[in-house]
Formats: sequence, C-alpha cells, structure tokens
Amino acid sequence: MAETFAPLILGIGGTSRPHSTSELSVRCALNAAAAMGARTRLIDGALISGLPLYVPGRTERTDDELAFVDAVRACDGVIVASAGYHGSIAGPIKNALDLIEDLARDDRPYLDGCAFGAIVSAFGWLACGTTLVALRSVAHALRAWPTPYGAGFVAEGRMFEEDGTAIDPKVGAQIGLVARQVVDFARWRRAGRDANQA
Repeated sequence: MAETFAPLILGIGGTSRPHSTSELSVRCALNAAAAMGARTRLIDGALISGLPLYVPGRTERTDDELAFVDAVRACDGVIVASAGYHGSIAGPIKNALDLIEDLARDDRPYLDGCAFGAIVSAFGWLACGTTLVALRSVAHALRAWPTPYGAGFVAEGRMFEEDGTAIDPKVGAQIGLVARQVVDFARWRRAGRDANQA
C-alpha cells in the first residue's frame, strides 16, 4: 500500500495581541490538519505584525519577510484566519498576503494550485461575511483554490484554549471542515500529478 502523502499546510493568522482569536482559530485548524496526517507550520501574529509595510518594487527583505515567503513557497495548502476589522481583512494579514507578490515569477506562481481555507472572526455577522468574501477574492487573485466552505463566527468572550482547542464544538467543527477540505485538496492534487507522471 502506498504511503499517504503528508501535505505541508501553512497557517497564517493573528494580530499584535498574543493569543488573539484569529491566531488561536488558525491553531485550531492546524491541529485538525495534523490529526489528518498533514505537516503544519504556523505564521503567527508576532511575525505578521512585525513585517514591514509591503512596498511594490522594493527588493530588500528582512529575515522575517524571507521566512514568510519561503514558508509560502514550500506549502501545499494554506489556511488564513483574519479578524474582521471594519468589514474587511485586518491590515497585518493583508500586508502579509501582499508579500506573496515575491512569488509571481516562481515555477509555481503565487499560490497556483493550492487550496486556500479562510476563517474569519468578528464582532458581528456582517463583518464575518464581508471579510470572508474579501479573503476569497484575494485567494482568487493569488491563483489559489478557495475551499467550498469558509468558517466565520462572532467572537464573543473566550473562544479557544491556548493550544487552539475550540471551546464551542460548533466552531471547532466549522474550522475542522475548512482544514479537512484543504488537506483533501492537497492530497487529490498530488495524486493527480503522480497519475499524470506515471
């Protein structure tokens, strides 16, 4: 029996506040992906919030920017969790996603062929919906494949344990579905490539 492919799933999420809801929600997703046998890596709020503002045409990169770009380059799928700030993606998350422009001329440009899972937490349902649409639009622009399901929830009080375990099982199930779709897609894509090369 062939060994099951263990895709590398990159989680991007968080704010400058340690253990923010968006950071813990992406931890929750990565925990679910790891339970499916995926390899995982987290780009958390501490790194994201420290990235310089993306400037088109600037070629100098900090160590954190290079680490971020290398992580995106290596992944088989990505899960992005953002707070919904004033109806759209949090600034540090959008700034990090803009840095993916560095992959425009790679053999695999941007996130071409990668599943892209989106998770949104906000103080109201309207911001959840509009931010989810914004994340999915960014995914399309990056040539990624947004998962059919995107998770959104209203952040009311403490939502997660510090390890990313969801306190509300319904929220955990939503996030787990996003993770499953990202992992499944990465495996299907690898199987398709392997079949074409056989």
